[in-house]
Amino acid sequence: LVLELNQVIIPTYGTVPEQQNLHTPEWADFDNKPDSLFFSDGQRRIDFVLVYEDETKKMTHKRIDRKKQKRKRQVYESNLINNGLQLEATRSVLDEKLVFVKVHAPWEVLCTYAEVMHIKLPLQPDDLKTRESAFNWFTSLFRVDENIIKPEQEFFTAPFEKEHLSNFYIQDKDTFFNPATRSRIVHFILSRVEYATKNNVKKFGINKLLDSGIYKAAFPLHDSSFRHPSTDPACPSERYLLYREWAHPKNIFKLQPLDFIRKYYGEKIGIYFAWLGFYTNMLIVAAFVGVGCFLYGCLTKDNCTWSQEVCDPNIGGNIIMCPQCDKVCTYWNLTSTCESSKKLCIFDSFGTLVFAVFMGIWVTLFLEFWKRRQAELEYEWDTVEYLEQEEQVRPEYEAQCTHVVMNEITQQEEHVPYTACGKCIRMTFCASAVFFWILLIIASVIGIIVYRLSLFLVFSATLSRHINGTQAIHKYLTPQTATSVTASLISFVVIMVLNIIYEKLAILITDFELPRTQTDYENSLTTKMFLFQFVNYYSSCFYIAFFKGKFVGHPGNPVYWLGKYRNEECDPGGCLLELTTQLAIIVGGKAIWNNIQEVLLPWVKNLIGRYCADARSEKIVPRWEHDYHLQPIGKLGLFYEYLEMVIQFGFVTLFVASFPLAPLLALFNNMLEIRLDAWKLTTQFRRMVPQKAQDIGAWQPIMQGIAILAVVTNAMIIAFTSDMIPRLVYYWSFSVPPYGSHSSHTMKGYINNTLSVFNISDFRNASKPSSPWFGNQTTCRQAYRDFRYPPGHQHQYEHNIYYWHVIAAKLAFIIVMEHVIYFVKFIISYIIPDVSQKTKSKVKREKYLTQKLLHENNLKVVKKTMGKIADKIIKGVDSTFRPKSE
Repeated sequence: LVLELNQVIIPTYGTVPEQQNLHTPEWADFDNKPDSLFFSDGQRRIDFVLVYEDETKKMTHKRIDRKKQKRKRQVYESNLINNGLQLEATRSVLDEKLVFVKVHAPWEVLCTYAEVMHIKLPLQPDDLKTRESAFNWFTSLFRVDENIIKPEQEFFTAPFEKEHLSNFYIQDKDTFFNPATRSRIVHFILSRVEYATKNNVKKFGINKLLDSGIYKAAFPLHDSSFRHPSTDPACPSERYLLYREWAHPKNIFKLQPLDFIRKYYGEKIGIYFAWLGFYTNMLIVAAFVGVGCFLYGCLTKDNCTWSQEVCDPNIGGNIIMCPQCDKVCTYWNLTSTCESSKKLCIFDSFGTLVFAVFMGIWVTLFLEFWKRRQAELEYEWDTVEYLEQEEQVRPEYEAQCTHVVMNEITQQEEHVPYTACGKCIRMTFCASAVFFWILLIIASVIGIIVYRLSLFLVFSATLSRHINGTQAIHKYLTPQTATSVTASLISFVVIMVLNIIYEKLAILITDFELPRTQTDYENSLTTKMFLFQFVNYYSSCFYIAFFKGKFVGHPGNPVYWLGKYRNEECDPGGCLLELTTQLAIIVGGKAIWNNIQEVLLPWVKNLIGRYCADARSEKIVPRWEHDYHLQPIGKLGLFYEYLEMVIQFGFVTLFVASFPLAPLLALFNNMLEIRLDAWKLTTQFRRMVPQKAQDIGAWQPIMQGIAILAVVTNAMIIAFTSDMIPRLVYYWSFSVPPYGSHSSHTMKGYINNTLSVFNISDFRNASKPSSPWFGNQTTCRQAYRDFRYPPGHQHQYEHNIYYWHVIAAKLAFIIVMEHVIYFVKFIISYIIPDVSQKTKSKVKREKYLTQKLLHENNLKVVKKTMGKIADKIIKGVDSTFRPKSE
């Protein structure tokens, strides 16, 4: 049988037999054992389940189509049997149209494919001593009870080879390949077995059969119900334990049983939850410092001199501000921004500067320590050399391999789906498509900006601020606030709609690109989706932070957007508060939307499915039918979970200078996210096909890029969006002689000194307000920080010396802050090695054992064999030269 497998499985992926040679599955009735994971004989384990609708009972297709579908399915199942798999079919208990085909892989098939797939399996127990951590006593309080989920025994492993079967740690053939490995091997076979040949092109793989509707589902089984342990003593009930000790909300403060998760779901899911848990733990430190900076702002806001001047009726009450738009806007009193200036004092403080510097260092520590943790997991979960040895070519790639090229390394011919020129054309087309759609996102952002400008005119006419500013509503609902909130809400809706479009678009482009392996596919898709999401989510924040209110001119000569709309201005306190509002709406709305989409919808669908099933029958339902009515997890699996968290990571790091509470909100969200994702996997979704993963893929360099960009953005937010630098320049230079009149450094007089004066007689007719002017004053103040000479000066309305001092201070601050943080980041990266010494020792020990057990034993066998041959040769030589008489 093994020789047949070697000849049939690997080179041909099966052949299409003639009609009379078709093998069919065994048929068996359900034995009323709902928790059984075995064939009807109780011996052969179910490694995979295929579900199809009986073609004779279908009414939706033509008879010819049903016949073709049945033929393809029969050929496919026959080829599965030819390749060594064993199939057993059982009709559904609840719906007689459905048929469940249970798949079992015998020992010989598992051994053959374990060698083909280079799966690492145990050689001997790990004999390296582990040093106890000093914090073990503390972390033990949060770990899962070891009496409930026993720690996994560690082994030294090596790629499986049938020839060296005796060298592997085999205590029981039934448990040597765990259920996750068995399912992975069977899925590998299912993805490569042929079902038809058309125009000399082979069609193969379960994915195509699912897409064409020949099969309705294909999945490995959960081992029990999540509500109670299995009644079958041969079933370990790991799903129940995962739900009880990991996914249940009561465990929100407990550490995750990562080895157990990896054992049940595979390395790919395990490393996602390991990364998410590590990120969440690191957020505890960032949240603690962020809350401290926020509290510092709250405690010092009453000592905020410039805010006191805004709210003072004798200072801010006597300052009349110029209109912020043409015609419909009116003059307004500075005291109307009193409430927003008080709020701004909380976020625009020295604590924010400290926090921005801290976060620049924190993100480096997070990435460096994660590399160490990831290296540990790579060793413990046997994925150190995974990419080089185990990853197989995607079936979609293999199906398109029609061109023959010469491999430069092996100097042998190999089949590829496109030539070098064809690959260049594909890459050019894909890059152009990505660039084009990014431009469309930017166009949508410009559309929202135009909307903001036009809406501000409407709110200015309907929510006009009077000179006295005494109406209560005007203290809180200003035209700027109304425009900011409504524009942020509309921006969020546009972002969500564009996400749906760009998700499908990125998949189409990546499919056309045709990556070779699943890792290549996911990395390519990750890059495209993140570029789309980056521009989509962050563009409005970048606009508010770095462009709004920066190019507005002055009241006598305003700058117009598209030649029609007057550019937006920031409040006298700057745009920092508006940026905080935008971030809060997008981050909060995104979290709510994702939870509805990822948790509520599957729960509702499963609830409806269970209700319909209960309404139809009270019969005992087998495990495979229970699992069939759960939701499929989708082709991309954890891709959207990573994307959601990395986008959040961007908000936490890129704009943290405007919102110190962002890490705290992210911490709460992630603590909930871990349990929701766990609950979703264990209760609402079918079991995923276990997959290997060496690391978190393209997300690692993406986060490193965000970390580098975050230093620049936070420095620029403090310099250009907040009012910190102008205040410092005033305090140290312009509050005292020769520019100021105070005898010592002070913030008094800051507001009066920094709001430029404008003569109302210099308004152009196109921008002159239609409302009448009250009082005898002939001047108004610009509604934003702009340092210009007053009317009557020989350089009136031109930038004064204060402006150039501020610009120089801002640029100097950015350069100094960037260089200091980058230098510290470099030192940290250099000091912290990517792989710990303990992990290096384990890797070396494993390589030594592999060489000793597998290769040196071979040499001994060869020497022993060669010795026998040498003895025979010597005996033959002796007999040749002996005298005939003897």
